[in-house]
Amino acid sequence: MSGIVVVTGASRGIGAATARLAGGRDHAVCVNYVAAKDEAETVARHIREGGGRAIAVGADTSVEADVERMFADVDDAFGAVTALVNNAGITGGFRRVEEVDAELLERVLAVNVTGCFLCAREAVRRMSTKRGGKGGVIVNVSSAASWTGGGGEWVHYAASKGAIDTFTVGLAREVAGEGIRVNAVNPGLIATGLHAAAGAPERVERLAPAVPMGRGGTPEEVAEAILWLISDAASFVTGARLPVSGGR
Repeated sequence: MSGIVVVTGASRGIGAATARLAGGRDHAVCVNYVAAKDEAETVARHIREGGGRAIAVGADTSVEADVERMFADVDDAFGAVTALVNNAGITGGFRRVEEVDAELLERVLAVNVTGCFLCAREAVRRMSTKRGGKGGVIVNVSSAASWTGGGGEWVHYAASKGAIDTFTVGLAREVAGEGIRVNAVNPGLIATGLHAAAGAPERVERLAPAVPMGRGGTPEEVAEAILWLISDAASFVTGARLPVSGGR
């Protein structure tokens, strides 16, 4: 069934793949971005050229006013959101714990945790049957780092994703009786620009032998899992954390 989907951090990687897939399956899509306007507009244009509906909306999800404006823009363009994909996130780069300062930690938590919470809040306000909504689905993009811990690379990032796992379970139980399902996907080693942005463009190839399936995943493989969780095929799934990690 078609709906109205907000995908945060959708200018590239998993977010872009999810937005394109959702648009190709008859969902109206809000392609959110912070700085990469041209890339986000390209994703939205790709959806529209395929016969779908899409808008690109710039908003920093860690800023409350930006989040409120983004959802208001979606209300005006398409109506109330029926699915939210909380994908926006940053790694904070590769650092051992003794190298992490408060400024870096605050930024990682602001984007990865606060942003996820604020977007979910706005979605719940529109979806909840207790508030006159028709229900909906929230999918939080977490990480396999939430259980591997990220030691020697990015414990700060892993800790933020551990918070997302907990948030997913708690919110799922809170709104299950209000027509809202909340789940997470936990991607493992995925071939996106995240690794290069963190300073290790060769990371997927280097770590692929440690993945039981022997390779890194693709953004499209994660997007397929997200679209399944959004779909009616997952109608009895809530509070789940779905590994998309090749067994790692």
